[in-house]
Amino acid sequence: MNLSRRKFLHTSAALSALPAAAAVGGLSLSGIARAADATTVQYGGSAWLGHYPAYLAMKSGALSAAGIDQQWQSFGTSSARMSAVLSGGIDIACTGIVSAQALMARGSKHFSIVAVPESFGRVEGLFVRDGVNSLQDLKGKKLGVTFASSAHLLVLDLLGSAGLSNDVTVLNVPAPEIPGAIQSGQIDAAAAWTPQFNRIRAMTGMRLLADDTQFSLYKKYNVTPGPDVLIVRNAWAEKNADVVRKYLKVYFDACQTLRDKPDEAARTLVGLTSMSALDQIETIKGAEWYSHAQQTQLLKSPGSYVDGLQRLAEMLVTYKQIDKAPAVRQWINTSYL
Repeated sequence: MNLSRRKFLHTSAALSALPAAAAVGGLSLSGIARAADATTVQYGGSAWLGHYPAYLAMKSGALSAAGIDQQWQSFGTSSARMSAVLSGGIDIACTGIVSAQALMARGSKHFSIVAVPESFGRVEGLFVRDGVNSLQDLKGKKLGVTFASSAHLLVLDLLGSAGLSNDVTVLNVPAPEIPGAIQSGQIDAAAAWTPQFNRIRAMTGMRLLADDTQFSLYKKYNVTPGPDVLIVRNAWAEKNADVVRKYLKVYFDACQTLRDKPDEAARTLVGLTSMSALDQIETIKGAEWYSHAQQTQLLKSPGSYVDGLQRLAEMLVTYKQIDKAPAVRQWINTSYL
């Protein structure tokens, strides 16, 4: 910390005059030094559950204690978040793999996958109105989903498997607008993820027809339509390798809290999601939270999970979401673990 002599004396005098206030506020000279020496990390987040560990680690003070000052930036979509990574505005982010693979297919080497926070098979799915009892009953109906999202890929996979690719009108509806489109009768069915998932499920006359556990790659690879991955911006991470390692330790401590103490975690997370306490706890429990120790096995190549991510890239080509399937393993970096 570079301080002029005058500023240093001024700061010292102020601290000497207010020792009691500093003690009450939990502020000490060593704490001020830590804050001043903290490394700033720009994080790209949202209210989606994949960002719970980063938010929890920030709000609990665990990141600050590790010398990391996380600056939270919210994005409405993974594609917008990844654009910010490419422009240098974001250092670390959780993102759906689909938007990352779209950039991989274009040859972008700006980022690396360093961890997998969770598997969210039961908090994203396809909702239908009462009276629709199977995928075949959707023939001739309108289905709303956010295009180029994991929910979109789930829809394409389900309809393709049922032979209905050309028999259902699939409309592009931004995620926050889906509940309103259902209520106004613009669509007959919808695919969404939490928190919209929870809101739609609470609507009278709507029922869950399928979730991500029905996705064709889930049973063999435990890969959902758009699994979350934690990525780093390479230009930043290569200069701050020790910071990334500290970050991951704190991050997975937060994952453990989510796994072992969901009620405690929910009290903090409602500030991010605006869910009810019960919905928040249920959402946390609806995901499988991975540990730091599991990461090496998950990201091993060749390995089941990475093979699943590769099959996912090939599926995106089949459904014309990307032009070519990248070799996903080339974007995985386990050196920070």
